[in-house]
Amino acid sequence: MNKVAFIFRTPPHGSAAGREGLDAVLATSALSEDIGVFFVDDGVYQLLQGQAPGAILGRDYAPAFGLLELYDVDNVYVCSQSLAERDLQPGQLTIAAHPLSASEWQQQLADYNVRLSF
Repeated sequence: MNKVAFIFRTPPHGSAAGREGLDAVLATSALSEDIGVFFVDDGVYQLLQGQAPGAILGRDYAPAFGLLELYDVDNVYVCSQSLAERDLQPGQLTIAAHPLSASEWQQQLADYNVRLSF
């Protein structure tokens, strides 16, 4: 069975990539137990608490990442360097994600033979 990694690189609003990525993770979780979810670069904003996208007529789907736990998706990682570059702390995220250094993040990602980027 393939190990599937979902990589979130883009900010949450301005495109549908984040919502589509979350939908893909949840759908794939019904078919596979070997799923990893990775947040890097502006993708760390996907998990930021207190977003108010209503001002731009967007939908606040960040809390829906909380469904990952219900779908038994436990391997959730965030690049600590990406957080630091954006002056964010793990406590500001809507879900618990394992913070990894850039090199640890790459090592963890190397374990997955299928990678989908959003």
